[in-house]
This record gives sequence, C-alpha cells and structure tokens, in this order.
Amino acid sequence: MPVARALISVFDKTGVVEFARRLAALRIEIVSTGGTAKLLREAGLAVRDVAELTGWPEMLGGRVKTLHPKVHGGLLFRRNLAEDRKQAEEHGIAPIDLVAVNLYPFEATAAKAGLTAEELIENIDIGGPTMLRSAAKNFESVTVVCDPGDYGRVAGELEATRETTLATRLELARKVYATTARYDGMITTELERLTAAAGRMALGEKAALPERLHLALERQLPLRYGENPHQAAALYVPAGRAAAGLAAAKQLQGKELSYNNYVDLEAARSLAGEFRRPAAVIIKHNNPCGTAEQETLLEAYRKAYACDPVSAFGGVLAFNRVVDGATAEEVAKLFVECIVAPGFDARALAALGAKKNLRLLELPAGGLDPERAPQLKRISGGVLVQQPDLGELNEGELKVATKRAPTAAELATLKFAWKVAKHVKSNAIVFARDGQTLGVGAGQMSRVDSVKIAVMKAQNSLAGCVVASDAFFPFADGVEEAAKAGATAVIQPGGSVRDAEVIAAADRLGMAMVFTGMRHFLH
Repeated sequence: MPVARALISVFDKTGVVEFARRLAALRIEIVSTGGTAKLLREAGLAVRDVAELTGWPEMLGGRVKTLHPKVHGGLLFRRNLAEDRKQAEEHGIAPIDLVAVNLYPFEATAAKAGLTAEELIENIDIGGPTMLRSAAKNFESVTVVCDPGDYGRVAGELEATRETTLATRLELARKVYATTARYDGMITTELERLTAAAGRMALGEKAALPERLHLALERQLPLRYGENPHQAAALYVPAGRAAAGLAAAKQLQGKELSYNNYVDLEAARSLAGEFRRPAAVIIKHNNPCGTAEQETLLEAYRKAYACDPVSAFGGVLAFNRVVDGATAEEVAKLFVECIVAPGFDARALAALGAKKNLRLLELPAGGLDPERAPQLKRISGGVLVQQPDLGELNEGELKVATKRAPTAAELATLKFAWKVAKHVKSNAIVFARDGQTLGVGAGQMSRVDSVKIAVMKAQNSLAGCVVASDAFFPFADGVEEAAKAGATAVIQPGGSVRDAEVIAAADRLGMAMVFTGMRHFLH
C-alpha cells in the first residue's frame, strides 16, 4: 500500500531534513511536532502540526501531544479489516503510514553529574516509545523508523515503488522493540536509585549490583566457532552505543576470529594493561605462560618468551605499546595465533604481513583500560553476577609477616609477580625476577602442586627469585618447595589458620614474606 502520510518527531535530528525532503518529493504529507516541525519548516518543507491532526493542543508542558486516538488510531487500524476501516472513517481517523521517531537521550542524561530526580524523570520519553510500539505492532501496514541510519534505505524503497516491503517493515519493527526494551531497562535501573526523602524524590548512590539487571545486546560479529568447531558462536556488544575495548579492536590482517581467540585476547589485553613500562604478555589457554615488563618492548618480549618457549608456540600475545619493527621481527620467528596492541608501526606490519593467517588486532583509545562492567557467568537456571576484580595492591597496607623484610629489589619484583598472579587461574603461583616471569603454575587442585609445576616449567635457574600466590598457603609445604627452588621472598594474602606455621617455615628458610590482605582467585 503506497505511503501517503508520515509522522516525524525526533530528538536526534541527524539526517531528518534530507529524509523529509525525499518524502515530500513523493508528495507524502508530513505531520510533525515541536522542534522537529520548526526545523523542517526552516528547511522550506510543508509540515502539518500534530495539534491540527488531533484537534487538541500540546499540553502539560509538552507531556501530552501525540497521546491521542487520531494518532494511535491512524497507526493501529488494520487496513485489511472492513470493521477497522469503518470505525476509522466514522471517527475521522486518517491513516499514518510511516513513523520516524527517536527518543530522549535518557542514558546520557542519567550519566550527568549532579542530576536531580526531577531532571531524570522529565527525560523519560512517553509519547515516543508509545508511537513506536503502536507503529511496530501494525508493521503489516506501517513503516516505523527509529534509527537515522535507516532513512536512506526506506526513502530508496519509497522512491522505487511508493511503498516499503513487508520484509523491511518487519525488520524495522524488530529494531523498534529492541530499542524500547533497552530504553525501559535503562529507566528501570536508574529508578532503583530513586528514594523518598524529606517529602520529595531524590537520587541515591548507584548500587554496586542492581536489583534487576537488563542486558540489551546486538550481534556484531559471527565467529568461526565456539570452544569447539561443533559450537556456534558470535560476538555481541551493548546495543545503542559504540563498541569499546577489545570488542572495538580493528583487525588488520589474518583469518576470522574464534571464541577461544577472543577469550585469550581478553586475558592478554587485561594483563598487559596492568603495567606502566613496556610490557609483553603471552597467553596459552587463558593463562599467562610468559610476562615481562622492561625498558623496551623488544626486551619485554624476549623475556616473556624465555619463561616458557614450549607453551608460547601457538599462543596469543599482547603488548601495551605500539609494536615496533624490531619487536615484530623477533615475534615473527614464532608461530602465534593472534597479537593485540595499541598499534603496529609500518615496519612491524611489513614483518608480520607475510604470516597471512596471523591475526593482528589494533586496540582503540583506552583499549587497555580495565573492564568495569559486571561479570556474568551462566549456570543452569540462572546467571551469576559479580563486580570485576579491580583490587590493586596498596603498598601502605602490605604487612611484613617474617623477621626479614624484603629488600627494595625483592619488593619491586613481588609487586610485579602479584599483578601477574591476579590473571592466572587458581590455584595460581608465579615465580619472577627482575620484571620477568620465570615459572607459572595454574589451575591445580592443590597449591603445592601449582608450586611444583611452576618449578618444573621454569627454563632458567630460580635462584634469587620471588614467588606470588593468589591465595594463602594452607600449609608450609608450598613455601618450602618454593625455597628449595631458589625463591627468597613471598607475597600472599595471608589469612590461613596455619599462617603461624607458614611464617615459621619462611623464617627458618631465611625468606621474606609479605601479606596483602587481598586474594585474587580467578575461576
């Protein structure tokens, strides 16, 4: 059915004048409101006010203008039902065949500092979502556009045939309901902060975890497969906002990414972001098998690789600096799956370009920042939600538990090892020296086994190294094994009922031990 009348009422006016101009050229009547009508008239377009269509003026400070049977009747009446057509004619309801509406920027308003409850509430759009939902429900007859990005497509179809296809209208209706669902979810979340105080409404602090969690995600990228080839997988990003972090990384070369690639890239990216000096991280199956922080990126990579060259084969790398040519040429000697970094210079791209399957990802600005959104994990019948582990070592709160305090050099390396241990699967043990991991033990059922594995994996002497443990040593055996391997200092949370035994063992072995009071379990 040809489109004869369009209602346009938008907050985001991007592209709306050109869209309306293309509609007007097709002799489609344009009905509009407020600022949109003013803008279109200033552009020389003929516009009919909604108030003229309904016979009622805008009222209540603009809260009521489109909430009227002549608007919603025009959107909802079923053109193929004789009784609907009869009632529309009896009540003077003219069909509205196309709606272009977008909503007040509630999310941006809610994020403002110093926002009052009244400002928050006034930015809840009522008429816009209502029109969108009415039009989307009647998609068999009505075209509804909530995204300026769809103006060109809709106008093109109208110019070709004077109407849109059913497939287009259904797709646009789906987008509308996704948009309004997300919008209502944001409102619900923000209203949880609303409290009655001294006879008036006020906004409280945002809760660490909300009572209700509303997720609106849209598929950004189909992936090669999931953890295994028989599992489908895709990357989803928050709907209605620009992608950020690893999800916004630009793939410069290489074959398509898999689910496992992204999991390992995130592990690598997040650990690389811990360091201020040039750092290199090598991840294998979601665990660091080599990490180093040095004065140059090349030296950091060489030392990271030296930790466990066998495991590094087929790994995923991350750097916290733009990759230079010398580093890239060294990396090119090894088979790796993916590399993620803030950038790659021309010489690095040339050195790595010969490896056609190697995936290179360039992070956006802020791409090394820690993820601050709640973490989700599915279980049967539910979802576990937690805050991300953003706990940082506070040197002023470190407690020396042994008779001997660590030297300045030991303390610096203990802090380095502690950062790495945070990113190793529990039970996590990290041996390190001079800003370089020497041995890593991950994911074992007993902590002493993680110590033994880290010692076994070490490629170099552990004499004079330090050791970090993500949680307390439940027995003295783990510390004894570390000392036997050559460790001279230990960093761990403390808090075991056998702390006294563990400390006594460290004293007997001449080790320094500091307690952090914070653990870093990673499951």
